[in-house]
Amino acid sequence: QVQLVEDGGGLVQPGGSLRLSCAASGLTFSYAAMAWFRQAPGKEREIVAAVNWGAPVKYYAEFVKGRFTISRNNAENTVSLQMNSLKPEDTAVYYCTARNGDTSRSRYDYPYWGQGTQVTVSS
Repeated sequence: QVQLVEDGGGLVQPGGSLRLSCAASGLTFSYAAMAWFRQAPGKEREIVAAVNWGAPVKYYAEFVKGRFTISRNNAENTVSLQMNSLKPEDTAVYYCTARNGDTSRSRYDYPYWGQGTQVTVSS
């Protein structure tokens, strides 16, 4: 079965950095679109970044452009999210997700999800 496992979350001060990683199994990774979503308390789950399986098309939510970088390693079946210049409003549970085909900005288009990893940005 498809399994996505995130790690790398933690507690950092504003302006700090974290690198999240997601290990995927059970799917043809090179043909899968990968994305990171996040969900803060009381808010809807929202897309953070996505990367396509074919051409290196990437999407970033406006609120993370210039700060976060999504990347994938097809040889290792992993996708990462490098997060720099973190802000308190980045505090959320971050989820790795995957789908067959092209990337989508809608959470409803992604059938496979990890358990999430907590990111807390606080002084």
